Amino acid sequence: MSSFGRIITIVLDSVGIGAMPDAAEWGDAGTDTLGHVCQYRPLTLSNLGRLGLGAIRPLSNVSPNVTPIGSYGKMALASKGKDTTAGHWEMAGILTEVAFPTYPQGFPRYLIEAFEKAIGRKTLGNIPASGTEIIKDLGEEHLRTGSPIVYTSGDSVFQIATHEEVIPVAELYRMCEIARNLLVGKDRVARVIARPFIGKPGNFTRTERRHDYAIDPPRPMLLDLMAEKGRTVYAVGKIFDIYSGRGISEHVKMKNNTEGMERTLDAVQSKAADMIFTNLVDFDMLYGHRRDVAGYANALEEFDRQLGQLMEVIRPDDLLMITADHGCDPTYMKTTDHTREYVPLLAYSKTSRGNLDLGTRPTLSDLGQTVAENFGFALTRGTSFLQSLLS
Repeated sequence: MSSFGRIITIVLDSVGIGAMPDAAEWGDAGTDTLGHVCQYRPLTLSNLGRLGLGAIRPLSNVSPNVTPIGSYGKMALASKGKDTTAGHWEMAGILTEVAFPTYPQGFPRYLIEAFEKAIGRKTLGNIPASGTEIIKDLGEEHLRTGSPIVYTSGDSVFQIATHEEVIPVAELYRMCEIARNLLVGKDRVARVIARPFIGKPGNFTRTERRHDYAIDPPRPMLLDLMAEKGRTVYAVGKIFDIYSGRGISEHVKMKNNTEGMERTLDAVQSKAADMIFTNLVDFDMLYGHRRDVAGYANALEEFDRQLGQLMEVIRPDDLLMITADHGCDPTYMKTTDHTREYVPLLAYSKTSRGNLDLGTRPTLSDLGQTVAENFGFALTRGTSFLQSLLS
């Protein structure tokens, strides 16, 4: 085999595998998303174990004694950051050399005043907060005033929460577009996020009509070049939003991780795309940021079960790669932010020899460079491990 016919890449959003050497500089010393979740209780991660997860480094309840049928390693985030945008851009060959701005005291008045003037409404909040907690705290006032709730986090995000019966989702999206256009220069946050919710006071629930407005990645990045080479990319989940739709031939949204894997399975069996690119956000959004260790553990087991189904249906010339974009250790109680961690790297093909140690890769761009080499081009960053997989 000179190359793989198709590449399936699944990003387990926030599933880090231990603190990077510079984690203390980011306030994240000792964080270890996978390690701490695996210590929480015995987990059934047999398929991840078969691929080599336990061979990357010792993990409680993940057997290191199984001879891996996949290749395994871990990757460092070379970018300045620990967020979704920096991680995914780096996979596509783009290094973030200046961290995106964050606002631990809330957004400056000049930004909020400009936003309020543009939307014709006052706002509530303007603090760093958990999305579920802030609608609990301010949702009733939002119902009374019609003022959108604006908040941020430790990440570079400008989030707007509105009740769907108070401000229609289309209007919320318009507000997000206004915010995206205002947030420029030194205030160029990585993402503006629409956070619609429903319900009554004491029982508010976020809906699945979230929408991310990311800044455009610099050109050229992996998906641009895929399109230039006539290669097709099928995106599942928030991949489309992260890359501003660039280089993506077709995409599908998902309600949760389970549906995301179902859509990935459907695509593997019915789509002709050269690359299937999936992000499973629940690990991060529902369990990491909410510091829900039990939920994180359950989600890993559910993914592992569906992974077994996927491994059965991939074609002999498919390459399956599983990784993450950063950490979000649910046991780390100092903050609810992302954590600066290595990410796992697992690669599997029915025709590769397996049990190959890919080592510690210095950048997530190594993954993108591997995809690029497979399809006959190159990125400006990263070192491919394609030939190791094909040998």
